[in-house]
Amino acid sequence: MDVPVAEPVVRAVSDLVAAGDTGYPASPDEYVAAFSAFAADRWGWQVDATLARVVPDILAGLGAVIEATTPPGDTVIVPSPVYGPFFRNPRLIGRVVEPVALTAGGRLDVPALEEAFAAAVAGGRRASVLLSNPHNPTGVVHTRAELEALAAAAARHGVVVISDEAHAPLVHPGATFVPYVEVDPRGVSVLSAAKTWNLAGFKAAIVVAGPEARAIVDAFPVTLFNGVGHVSLVAQTAAFRDGGPWLDELLPALTRSRDLLVDLVAEHLPLARMQVPESTYLAWVDLSAYGAGDDPAALILERGRVALSRGTDFGPGGEGHARVNFATHPEILTEAVRRIAAALA
Repeated sequence: MDVPVAEPVVRAVSDLVAAGDTGYPASPDEYVAAFSAFAADRWGWQVDATLARVVPDILAGLGAVIEATTPPGDTVIVPSPVYGPFFRNPRLIGRVVEPVALTAGGRLDVPALEEAFAAAVAGGRRASVLLSNPHNPTGVVHTRAELEALAAAAARHGVVVISDEAHAPLVHPGATFVPYVEVDPRGVSVLSAAKTWNLAGFKAAIVVAGPEARAIVDAFPVTLFNGVGHVSLVAQTAAFRDGGPWLDELLPALTRSRDLLVDLVAEHLPLARMQVPESTYLAWVDLSAYGAGDDPAALILERGRVALSRGTDFGPGGEGHARVNFATHPEILTEAVRRIAAALA
């Protein structure tokens, strides 16, 4: 996002470096406590610290849970289109990835997912499902009812749901984030301050197991925490503990930027179809009516010098789409959409 780093994070990291305290992290406890207080304040979620584990980043956490719940050769199910590493990373550790299409409205198709669950566990095999909650790239915030239906289907087939909640604090008015483990005691949530406070370079994340999933986090290798940097822990701890006012200032600005993008697309790209994001600073735009092929982002970059995320990177259903980051200044966003329209004209 085109925003300054939150002052509490700047202060915490600056003080650490000034003190020469740049060695190994001693303990994850302060990070867990800061996150737990944030979760209780924002979502009313009472995190059990004994079910929490700090890991190097969200993808490392997702990978650790996959390895604890499925053997190599078994299936990881992903609602698609979705964040690209959901396809790539499980394959790198020997799992089979099975995409299941979202509905036309970009929401979870629970009956189709349950069919995939049944097929994946046939013959005594095991399976897990990677959930993006809120969903990246569509910006959909899954409702409690949708998550409860997913949890019930997963329980019927012994499938473990692993919920990537990277964008959980970035929800626009009218939608409500529900931590997945609040509805599924067998599930796992993975969160971080990275997306919300622009701290992707300070790698750390937290895995929180449901009360019936303790064995999953207990199976994590003891060396997993070794990949977490001390400075990263301090930065993210400061964000969760003291970054609330900064976040409260950010959220209305993101909503204004989202609404501006909706107006700009209607004015300059009348053939485009865009679902208004309920969360995140990302918009999923269907540009297929402009005849630019499966990857309109390539043409837009070449002709308009605007870099968008390629829809094809998000798996089946991403053809003809592009993902737009709208967390920037109004004049930049306006110029970007004008250039996109000119490139597609």
